[in-house]
Amino acid sequence: MTQEQVLTHHNLLPTYARQDVTWVEGDGAWLVDSNGKRYLDLLGGIAVVGLGHRHPAPLAAAHAQLDRLWHTSNLYYTEPMLELAAKLSDRFGGADAFFCNSGAESIEAALKWARKATGRAGLVALEGSFHGRTIGALSVTGQPAKRTPFEPLVPGASFATPDTLGDHVGPDTAAILLEVVQGEGGVHPLSSETLAEARALADEHGSLLIFDEVQTGVGRCGSFFAWERVGVKPDALTLAKGLANGLPIGALLVAHDAPTAFEPGDHASTFGGNPVSCAAACAVVDTIDGALLAHVRELSDRFTGALPDARGLGLLLAVDVDGPAGPYVDAAFSKGVVVGTAGPSTLRLTPPLTLSADEADLAIATLTEVLG
Repeated sequence: MTQEQVLTHHNLLPTYARQDVTWVEGDGAWLVDSNGKRYLDLLGGIAVVGLGHRHPAPLAAAHAQLDRLWHTSNLYYTEPMLELAAKLSDRFGGADAFFCNSGAESIEAALKWARKATGRAGLVALEGSFHGRTIGALSVTGQPAKRTPFEPLVPGASFATPDTLGDHVGPDTAAILLEVVQGEGGVHPLSSETLAEARALADEHGSLLIFDEVQTGVGRCGSFFAWERVGVKPDALTLAKGLANGLPIGALLVAHDAPTAFEPGDHASTFGGNPVSCAAACAVVDTIDGALLAHVRELSDRFTGALPDARGLGLLLAVDVDGPAGPYVDAAFSKGVVVGTAGPSTLRLTPPLTLSADEADLAIATLTEVLG
């Protein structure tokens, strides 16, 4: 099948350059295609299936909730919503939650919250950042190639480098928005010095510090939140991806000592806080304990010690290649290993956090062969 056929078949709008494979089953770190071939999954739905496919804890929680209640709307409370908010607050050290369906939606909520809380319009993000593809989230994404086709976007955003952050923050800045590790921008961890400077600048100017932990959170980087590994705490953060191990969910967490700002009617999400997704997310949060986080850090050392020039934090990893990344992705795929990209010449590895040492060794051996 040609690339043009791949982009246009099955009545789907051509918004993805999909590989010509149809997945039918997953188990742990493995996927099975429609021909019955098994593949080692080092992408995990792009850092979404953090506990592996069909992990028994969120699977059982979702099944049990399906037998009780699917949806009531946010005009009411549900037990899974309240339980998840409490669990995330405990992990953060005191926070209130707004639940939605995706990372981009969580960023939209964060931007609205920051503007209302401060009465300001200015937003500072970094060059190379990625915060989503909705109009608001795209407006604070520091990648011109993604922004330009859809301009004009929401005004008020400016883009700094880590070295020029101080030049962009001032009395009109509502929020500084940062990824602890830039994911789509190439998997580049920000230094603890940069994050500490951002904290100091926000405090100095009365701005809010928001961390986009859509990809880095929920254990991905070897701690429940990536900020815990660098010791800089934000006023608010966004979550999604791995929170319910593949069921749609996003969240904005606002620290108890940060401005509340939102009032009834200010923001909403029809499906946000869905009982089934929240039940699965509660099981995920409970499963990510100290032993699993230590395992993530150990696997991270295993990969970075074996693959040349690998970088990242925890199991959010990348390797630069010579030339376009696509042929390397295809070569790994032909050998039964699924990897992704994070830029034109960068391979991205976001395997399940539950990947075994033997599976990691198989992945390393295959990637070493592919990288030459």
